[in-house]
Amino acid sequence: MPSELLGELSREKIVAIARGFTLEETLSAAKALADGGVVFLEATLNTDDALNIISKLREQFGDRMRIGAGTVLDIGQAKEAIAAGAQYLISPNVDEEVIYHAVEQGLDVWPGAMTPTEIVNAYKAGASAIKLFPMGTLGIGYLKEVRAPLNHIPFIATGGVNLQNIADVLDAGAIAVGMGGKLLDPALVKAGKFDELRDLARSYVDRAHGASLA
Repeated sequence: MPSELLGELSREKIVAIARGFTLEETLSAAKALADGGVVFLEATLNTDDALNIISKLREQFGDRMRIGAGTVLDIGQAKEAIAAGAQYLISPNVDEEVIYHAVEQGLDVWPGAMTPTEIVNAYKAGASAIKLFPMGTLGIGYLKEVRAPLNHIPFIATGGVNLQNIADVLDAGAIAVGMGGKLLDPALVKAGKFDELRDLARSYVDRAHGASLA
């Protein structure tokens, strides 16, 4: 069930995950990410003031970035995130109500799944891609194995991705990766080292774009 947004993600290859930052920190980090070439940014709903953060990100970076809501656990949160301006929804789990609602509203939804049954059920429910989670525990070998029978389903590998293995993860068949603290490094954000964050983002983008899909 490909979409225009998913096509863009498959070209850009990285979803940055902002969790636990203030509004000011998130906006400054978003500029650094955008300047470094990152287009997709997910603000998680288990962050204080998350809905306002999503709205402000859309206002300030809507022409440069694709802003989504993460950690969307139920349909109530899905509705709030969409009202705040989220362009896509991401979750760590499969909640079919969330998937159905996003599809009804014309939004992409990328739920987190681990087992083949979860993956297939989420895709059948209308998810345009599956967030394979937790990749840090599952590993690249799992991605390769699960893709063998399910290579018609796009995977966003999330967890355990770093500068050393991002190309390998993408070469193993993920269309994109979700990246939290390894990219949006809290030490850099909290210290206001946004030039360093921009340079780090550029390094990840360069590595990701150097990968060739298996």
